[in-house]
Amino acid sequence: MYCTSCGTPLDDSARFCTACGKPVGVAQPVVPAAPRRKLRRIMTQKKIAGVCAGFAEYFDTDITLMRIIWVALLLLPPQLGFFAYIVCIFVLPKE
Repeated sequence: MYCTSCGTPLDDSARFCTACGKPVGVAQPVVPAAPRRKLRRIMTQKKIAGVCAGFAEYFDTDITLMRIIWVALLLLPPQLGFFAYIVCIFVLPKE
């Protein structure tokens, strides 16, 4: 029997590798992957188009905080927030 991590030859009765210390012959538990979040417009919590609700869900934050962030982006001089919001309305899919 060989260690699957480092390749060291081991006795058949060994439970741990003598070189790297990793357990051998024991199946490692499979951890399920976290569900992948999708950025989308949420129509049930919308005020204008659901963009803020979608970003709040995606970043796992409060929707009010996300609305304050978007208003702050709207007030910045180049008005990039306004154009970004308009682009998000057309690009993000509805839920």
